[in-house]
Amino acid sequence: MKNTVYIYTRDLKRIFTNWAMIIIVLTLMILPSFYAWFNIKASWDPYGRTEGIAIAVTSEDEGSTIRGQHVNVGKDIIATLKKNKTLGWTFVSKEKADHGVKHGDYYASIVIPKDFSQKLGTVLQDRLEKPVIIYKVNEKINAVAPKITSKGASSLTQQISEKFVKTANGAIFSVFNELGITLQRDLPTIQQVEQRIFELENRLPEIKKVINEANDTTQKAGAIVSKAQAAFPEVERLTADGAQMTQQLNTFLTKSDQVLKTAEPTINETLHRVQQRALGVQELKNQLMEKDIAPAEVSAAAEQLKVQLTKQIADTGEVLTLLTDLNALSQQEVLSPVINDVKDVNTLLQQQLSDVNSLQQQTQNGDAPNQSVLDRFSSRTDQAVSRLNTLTNSYSSTIVPTVEQAIKEAKDKTASANSLLEEANKSMPDVSNVLSKTASGILLGQQELAKITKDFPRIEQNVHNIADKIREFQRKENIEDIINLLKNDVQKESDFFAKPVLLKEERLYPIPNYGSAMSPFYTTLCLWVGALLLVSILSVEVADEERFKSYEVYLGRLLTFLSIALVQAFIVTLGNLFLIKTYVVDKVPFIFLGLLCSFVFMTIVYTLVAIFGNAGKAMAIVLLVLQLSAAGGTFPIQVVPAFFQAINPFLPFTYAISMMREVVGGMLADIVRKDVTVLLCIWLGVLLVGIFLHKPLSKTSAKLTKKARESKLIH
Repeated sequence: MKNTVYIYTRDLKRIFTNWAMIIIVLTLMILPSFYAWFNIKASWDPYGRTEGIAIAVTSEDEGSTIRGQHVNVGKDIIATLKKNKTLGWTFVSKEKADHGVKHGDYYASIVIPKDFSQKLGTVLQDRLEKPVIIYKVNEKINAVAPKITSKGASSLTQQISEKFVKTANGAIFSVFNELGITLQRDLPTIQQVEQRIFELENRLPEIKKVINEANDTTQKAGAIVSKAQAAFPEVERLTADGAQMTQQLNTFLTKSDQVLKTAEPTINETLHRVQQRALGVQELKNQLMEKDIAPAEVSAAAEQLKVQLTKQIADTGEVLTLLTDLNALSQQEVLSPVINDVKDVNTLLQQQLSDVNSLQQQTQNGDAPNQSVLDRFSSRTDQAVSRLNTLTNSYSSTIVPTVEQAIKEAKDKTASANSLLEEANKSMPDVSNVLSKTASGILLGQQELAKITKDFPRIEQNVHNIADKIREFQRKENIEDIINLLKNDVQKESDFFAKPVLLKEERLYPIPNYGSAMSPFYTTLCLWVGALLLVSILSVEVADEERFKSYEVYLGRLLTFLSIALVQAFIVTLGNLFLIKTYVVDKVPFIFLGLLCSFVFMTIVYTLVAIFGNAGKAMAIVLLVLQLSAAGGTFPIQVVPAFFQAINPFLPFTYAISMMREVVGGMLADIVRKDVTVLLCIWLGVLLVGIFLHKPLSKTSAKLTKKARESKLIH
């Protein structure tokens, strides 16, 4: 060990006492750093300066007329690219673009053909044709430039596609939006149609019965007309007795007058009863609208509402019947406006009952009540209360005078009864003629009824089918949900379908520039190159090595090389941090791990040269070449050929680059520990080989070196 230290201290003394040697050593210390710094700076931000990559752009698009409007997509693309500074877009003719790409003036060219807009417009036709953008690239100019230009061309086509999809979807969803608004406006009518179809389905047996009765009735009517024709002379006699009939009619109308006067308080009482129940419904409605109401409470309230609404519907039906009967006595039908108001109230009550049934069905299924149904029910309840208030408030001022007017008109009818009977006497000849025509009409009616009877089973089946389809739709879909979907924001839906999926990028251990990301590779590489420079300039042999043991010579000169190599590593790591300002998260570990890399690399290269001489230098260079390809410094190891993937775990660069990347981007201690452990194991293995095999192997290589030197071609 004493001789090892002696050789080391003697080497240091010889260096510091020889000014030429000081210059050489200092140069060897600094020179490898330039290798790293220049390469890191050169690759600092290559993708941030792509505006210098010239791409020729030519538009030959002649445009097209779509739905009466002239469009020229190629012209729009040119206008967009003029504002885009990502690449060096150059706008030239097609001939100049082709010439420039071939001769290297442009890296690539993009040509928009004449029929670009025309083909894009075929989306509105039966026969679709996809437009084409012609992209040419000269791949011999540079290996990376084609990838960048290809990205620009792909981005351009993607932007055009997204804009086209967004525009087309906007038009489609505008139509959907209008359809949704129309459906919402016509929703009450649609619901009424549904109810009428269900009512028609329920009344089909009754209609069938009526048709059958009509068949019987027409037959009876034919017989009656025949009898009437036979009894017509007797009718004439009865008409002559019209005075007696008029008296009977007067008696009947007097009784009707009393009935009409009785109808007024009945209508008033019924309307007030409906109004009171409507207020009760409104209270239950307020209970339903409370937040956090339990489904069981909703079901109970709905049951009460059904009872109240059913009674209200029945009461308003009675009022409608009375008013209709009164209105029939009036020639001018003066009660028609009031009847329409009551009908509207009755319709609102039926719609409320339908809403309550929907709410009860939802709660029975265990679902929360639909808010849109609650809102609709609330609105209809308030409307019903308001309309009933108006009716009851205006009863005395509007309805009663109207009813009195109906009674007066009824009396007027009674007064005119006599004149009608007199006219009847005069019309007897016409009646005879009518009876004759009626007989013919009944015969025709019997023929038509036979057709209806024959077609009725088909009509009945169609009604059942329609009703079944409506019920199936109601089970599977909610028309209000469809309306809400169709009424969605047109712009947002268009944007969604143009870009249905967004990429959310989360960067782990972000490095701000490409140069900093490459600094682990270039720093590691320069330390190996520095070791090669040292063994190329400085001798691994000791002049008087016969005085020392082989391992003492090996270790003594190794300490000299390691001292210089550590200074190399110190200079390059500090220069990375403070001279070229490379991004490094863990700065102090970066320096120490750089020293460790240099320590291991120098030991490997020195040992190869110390044992094998010039052949060892060649081995170090071959090992360098293999590590450049197989250590994953530039490309991911998974994309290189299988041979390089196989040797990757056995190369010092693999672990050196890995641990340097950790401290640059943000250190994970377990990875660094593993890499440091492997490098130290490699170093220890190489050191043991140097200590124990230096003497036997160096003698063998010495003979080869001596023989080679005889050629006077190598030193």
